[in-house]
Amino acid sequence: MSFTDQEILETIRMVELETLDIRTTTLGIDLGDCADPHLESACEKIYAKIVHQARNLVSVADSIAADYGVPIVNKRIAVSPIATVAAASGAEDLTPFARALDAAAKEVGVDFIGGFTAYVHKGFTRADRALVDSIPRALAETEHVCSSVSLATTRAGINMDAVNIFADAVLETARLTADSGALGCAKLVCFCNPVEDNPFVAGAHIGVGEGETVLNVGVSGPGAVRSALARLGPEADLVSVAETIKRTAFKITRVGELVGREAARRLGTVFGIVDVSLAPTPAVGDSVADILELIGVERTGAPGTTMALALLTDAVKKGGAMASSCVGGLSGAFIPVSEDQGMIEAVRLGALSLAKLEAMTTVCSVGLDMVAVPGDTSAATLAGIIVDELAIGMVNGKTTAVRIIPVPGKGPGETVDWGGLLGTAIIQDPGAFSAEGLRRRGGRVPAPLQSYRN
Repeated sequence: MSFTDQEILETIRMVELETLDIRTTTLGIDLGDCADPHLESACEKIYAKIVHQARNLVSVADSIAADYGVPIVNKRIAVSPIATVAAASGAEDLTPFARALDAAAKEVGVDFIGGFTAYVHKGFTRADRALVDSIPRALAETEHVCSSVSLATTRAGINMDAVNIFADAVLETARLTADSGALGCAKLVCFCNPVEDNPFVAGAHIGVGEGETVLNVGVSGPGAVRSALARLGPEADLVSVAETIKRTAFKITRVGELVGREAARRLGTVFGIVDVSLAPTPAVGDSVADILELIGVERTGAPGTTMALALLTDAVKKGGAMASSCVGGLSGAFIPVSEDQGMIEAVRLGALSLAKLEAMTTVCSVGLDMVAVPGDTSAATLAGIIVDELAIGMVNGKTTAVRIIPVPGKGPGETVDWGGLLGTAIIQDPGAFSAEGLRRRGGRVPAPLQSYRN
């Protein structure tokens, strides 16, 4: 993979002036051979394998950042779904597995480890139910562990019983981590149509089709796209806007693949994918909302926002696909409300509501992400919010997700500050009416007609 002098100069500018970075290098580790009928032995195997495989991840990432001058912000690990690995133990409390993951993450120095995961979109195994029941304690007692649950797919429909159980787990996680603003819920996400090569937390894990280890990269560049559009000017038409975003995404992807392949080589593993996602941070100038406003909406959430986000997401995907044959993960544009300064301001001004956010998720990379709601939100209301988002993914054949945070003691309009990458959230009003009737019905939402493609 070679670069022209012009590409090198443009990359230097994007790094130095436009906050371009590699958001994460995520090492996927298969834990299938760690299954053991004895819980303690399984945990010991998990710890030993992760430490062995990831012992050089941080140093390699740091050395590449120094050699190439491209910041690598996060170093993460993604493992096989723990519900599958833990099944052989027959344990009803899987918190010890989470503690083993956390200890390994601390030992190798990564930011987060994803994979405290279960797939229950069509039903629960005994181990799946044990994992979901263990989520609140697992997230309250660990620092680096992230958890995800698949509740729906286009091929299977939506498991409403699982949605109800998950909503209860979210509330219990919020209660157990109330002293940190329900921070545990920021490490917990549910999915429709999850992807198994996602390098971004909280949903990072690796699927059964992956190798023993694999290095996936998540690359971000809202600042680079914003700067390119600012240079383009307001007179350019929408085709020119899309072309500018596409060309910028092409350059960002090229950098991501270069870093990913070199990291894989130095670690002695294989390169998997580069996830080209515009993932914002709370830093000024690193906002997806700013991009939408440069495209032409007065404030994110105003009429036209969904179209602008659709244009942005599509152009990012096209640019990534032109640059690499290994684009994967989610790829597009993320809209985590608390992690994007422009989104935070839009909520503060009343331009961006929960209902408008849901509309925007029909065209973005994922779904309702880092949305804070009052701590007294009922389980039925949470279940309704979750199942609406899952339905969008199910019917449209796309990945959608919900990372929602009921903050104890907080009401609509109040703020909670988690600091760092997680940023600040303004508590949003979920409305006065619930979905108690849906919650009582339970059962499964049948798969849509378009699922029958064979």
